[in-house]
Amino acid sequence: QARLVESGGGLVQAGGSLQLSCAASGIIARLYAMAWHRQAPGEQRDLVATISKDHTTNYANSVKGRFTIARDNAKNMLYLQMNNLKPEDTGIYYCSLGGLYWGQGTQVTVSS
Repeated sequence: QARLVESGGGLVQAGGSLQLSCAASGIIARLYAMAWHRQAPGEQRDLVATISKDHTTNYANSVKGRFTIARDNAKNMLYLQMNNLKPEDTGIYYCSLGGLYWGQGTQVTVSS
């Protein structure tokens, strides 16, 4: 059974940085595209960034130039480096694998 576990969230001031990690187990992650999503309070879950099996990346316009998605297939890991964070980046961040499996989420709070 595939399992995804996010970590690295926390409270940070605007302009700060965080790196999120997502550990995949029970599945060969390199066979799938992976993604980060976030859900702000009272909002729908939105796509933040995607990375294909061959490491092609795409980003939501709101995070381009500030966030970087990366994966380490040897370790079955997905990462999201978030720089120059803004209060509107606040939310629960989820990783997904192949659009089929989801983690439980990690909270990111950016104070102004």
